[in-house]
Amino acid sequence: MQQTAGAIAILFYLASIVLQATGMRRDKRRSIMLGCGFIAATAHATSAFALLHAPGGWHFGLVEISTLISAVISLLVLFSSLRKPLDNLFLALFPLAILSIVVSMNISSQFPPTQLDSGSASHVLLSILAYSVITIAALQALLLAYQNNRLKHHHPGGLLSKLPPLQDMEALLFELLWAGQLLLSTAIVAGFLFFDNIWGIDGVIHKTFFSLLAWTVFAALLWGRSSLGWRGVTAIRFTLSGFALLILGFYGSKFALEYLIR
Repeated sequence: MQQTAGAIAILFYLASIVLQATGMRRDKRRSIMLGCGFIAATAHATSAFALLHAPGGWHFGLVEISTLISAVISLLVLFSSLRKPLDNLFLALFPLAILSIVVSMNISSQFPPTQLDSGSASHVLLSILAYSVITIAALQALLLAYQNNRLKHHHPGGLLSKLPPLQDMEALLFELLWAGQLLLSTAIVAGFLFFDNIWGIDGVIHKTFFSLLAWTVFAALLWGRSSLGWRGVTAIRFTLSGFALLILGFYGSKFALEYLIR
């Protein structure tokens, strides 16, 4: 099932990318593009679930968790795009989603299966949602940086003409950051509450250290926004710095455990 669902996902992701890249703006064609995207993301999630579910528990290897996070990101952006101007993110997200599927179909992590109770499962779910939303925020920050640069150097046209106004882009960035920070906070608390002997688990100290650093960066940015009116380049730098810390904490520890230590 994993291979079949993955192939279907790739096919419909490609169809959605083609429709998006042709510059379609009519409501009917946009509906077709979104429909292809939803089919692709649903098949992607099915493929990821089949990959993660192992006879002895859940296979949270680097490759497996990456394709799951990619599927969750695609679904979140698709649902959010029904209300928010997020269509331009598809051109970056869907190729990455295809890459994650191709990798998952050809490479298997050697990380042993993990048993989860309801408490630890809630931590895993919240963590995946937090990483997904913050990844979307980072992509939004990159779009905002592009928009700022083009406006600063007076280069209209191209992708810039398709983006919402700068203020709307910034407002959307901070909505994503608030949601991501709330999920990250809840995930961190759940980790401390539901894992016994948490500091004895391989990689936890490294991951927790960088997660708390990222949380601090996002908290400082959100405080600066509400109290000092931080925006523009400052918001972009803080967002990307916090995202880099999260990536370093999660993927750094996973890579070390799977490929360097074992």
